[in-house]
Amino acid sequence: MIVNGVLKTFAIGCGATAYTIPTGVTKIGDCAFMYCSSLKNITISNSIIEIGYEAFRFCSNLTSITIPDSVTKIGDRAFSSCSSLNNVTIPNSVIEIRAGTFSFCSSLTSITIPDSVTTIRGSAFECCNSLKSVYCTPKTPPTAYKSGISPWNAFNDNAPGRIIYVPAESVAAYKVAEGWMEYANAIVGYDF
Repeated sequence: MIVNGVLKTFAIGCGATAYTIPTGVTKIGDCAFMYCSSLKNITISNSIIEIGYEAFRFCSNLTSITIPDSVTKIGDRAFSSCSSLNNVTIPNSVIEIRAGTFSFCSSLTSITIPDSVTTIRGSAFECCNSLKSVYCTPKTPPTAYKSGISPWNAFNDNAPGRIIYVPAESVAAYKVAEGWMEYANAIVGYDF
């Protein structure tokens, strides 16, 4: 159901494996695709500027997603528990990765955080237990915020030996920045 440019709900249990969000829709509403376990592929049109809270949470068969450059906001836990998700492209238009956005994405092995990101909230990539490589391209460490009362645990419970690659000239800054210092031993310089 689409209302005033917002895709409010998708027919849960309809058995659809693929869906293309129509041009003209500007927001994927909160919980719009939540629990659509049959959904494997989603095409997001360039008219989308916002992906709502828990929009794709528990879409357990969703394997990849390309978020278009038109998107500036992705809500809390938007892709949490998408256990088959192994390929995500975050565009250089997103400035904040919200709390739990990609938490419990157990098939995700690598992620690139674009230059545009200035804030990463708690639990953003927590419990992504296959995540081995994080490419964080901003030269200034994104501001780290706690998730509720828990510590800033954005990269907790990733794959053993997970490496966080940051710009070579910014290694020292990342290693002492609040929220990043707990991962200091995993932070490595990289020439982007």
